[in-house]
Amino acid sequence: MDRREFLSRATSLGLAAATACAVAGLPAPARADPAIRPGGTLRIQQNVKSLKDPRTYDWSEMGNLTRGFLEYLVEYNRDGSFRGMLLERWEVNEDATAYRLHLRGGVTWNNGDPFTARDVARNIARWCDTALSGNSMATRFAGLIDPDTGQARDGAVQVTGDLTVDLTLDRPDIALIANLADYPAAITHDSYDGGDPFAHGIGTGPFRPVSLIPGERCILERHPEHDWWGTAVYGGPYLDRVEFIDFGTDPSNWIAAARADEVDMLYETVGDFLDVMDGIGWTRTETDSSATVVIRTHQQTETEEGRRPYEPAAVRRALALAVDNGICLELGYAGRGLVAANHHVCPIHPAYADIGPPAYDPATARAEMIKAGLHDYEHELVTLDDEWQRNTGDAVAVQLRDAGIPVRRTILPGTLFWSDWQSFPFSLTQWNHRPLAVQALSLAYRSDGAWNETGFANPRFDELLDRAMALSDADTRRPVMAQIETLLRDEGVIIQPYWRTLYNHHNGTLVNAGRHPSDEIHLYKIGFAA
Repeated sequence: MDRREFLSRATSLGLAAATACAVAGLPAPARADPAIRPGGTLRIQQNVKSLKDPRTYDWSEMGNLTRGFLEYLVEYNRDGSFRGMLLERWEVNEDATAYRLHLRGGVTWNNGDPFTARDVARNIARWCDTALSGNSMATRFAGLIDPDTGQARDGAVQVTGDLTVDLTLDRPDIALIANLADYPAAITHDSYDGGDPFAHGIGTGPFRPVSLIPGERCILERHPEHDWWGTAVYGGPYLDRVEFIDFGTDPSNWIAAARADEVDMLYETVGDFLDVMDGIGWTRTETDSSATVVIRTHQQTETEEGRRPYEPAAVRRALALAVDNGICLELGYAGRGLVAANHHVCPIHPAYADIGPPAYDPATARAEMIKAGLHDYEHELVTLDDEWQRNTGDAVAVQLRDAGIPVRRTILPGTLFWSDWQSFPFSLTQWNHRPLAVQALSLAYRSDGAWNETGFANPRFDELLDRAMALSDADTRRPVMAQIETLLRDEGVIIQPYWRTLYNHHNGTLVNAGRHPSDEIHLYKIGFAA
């Protein structure tokens, strides 16, 4: 077991990272560099998207735009550990069906209201609302929900003290703490009733929102009147002002902004642009991750003639047989990652099972398409118009054509792609890193998953996933994960070519600006070097 896996497992069960390391005889996590000068304006290149109810956030950039004032109960760190933010600590029973959440004392909202257990209970109840379209948190907290009402089950969420909340699940869930750290789990005030949280503005964090123009710029500033709880606990914040600046999806525009000293930090650096940024003298940071990309069909797609071309598993398997994942990694992401195996479980995930590489057999792929009567069917592969996703889609399309499978490419700008990403018949989607494989599997492939973009609905898969969610020990969970991985691949649910190593660059003046595996930017930690 490597350090990241150990810390993810131990801290999700309630141990502090330093305690976990001491028990295992590992060096304690490094503390933040104190050599930071207070003040200054940090300019970050990042897409600036329209905002909505945080429960329905579906891109990590949204979480970054509000993270400065909307905080989380738990924080996931670059070393793989979880640590409490608005939670001070938590306790979990042996089978992960009961959680006791202990809130941090002395926290206030930026309007002066005290932060209490009722705030947490109210937010969890809102997360359990299955009636809200796009609420991915309901998928993550299914063990708290009454299936008859679609709301939190009576007695499932109980305030047991001013700073204590008890959760009672009707099924085991080892991913609950990890889900509290995911970007749609931002904690909102009692007066928030939906809509743009930037316009509402009340949070517990050290910054306050100033302005946001989608596609252009988002501005936050340090709140002048809010006594932030975190300064005494974790240090910071150091910055006076933060600007997220949108230069579109073309990385060449990001490079031009860096050269012109219009930004201090890139949200991410991709492909051949890594060497370009190195060449202009900026500082590179990187992290291993389970961030990935999937090329998927939607199994319920109907043609005008009423046919469902992607319903047969043999057709989906044929598409995967025609694609060499290593070629996709090389041509799509400049070889900067690991070849994947078409099942969305990463070697860095606890309980990963190595079931071997997927088969590559273009001749059989063509034969299966002929057998299915789809040898002349033109597949339309849709991707976002950016550098690496476009290139990966091109690499897939070329290989399919080489196998005798007709493909037409459609490349869409972000505004069009992001609005319909779940509904395309055949498309490529970027998926973020998540600490536990069961998190991504639940969101993406469970029959009722909030982000199920494949139309995959398989009772056997759902049963195996429930079983995996009940096993906190990774070694015990691994045989079940092997069955899950095999089922996904046998069903041809996705072509998943590679795992991404993630990178960003900054201009060398920043401290604590390293690339996060989950695309998070923790603004309170970042400052300019003294």
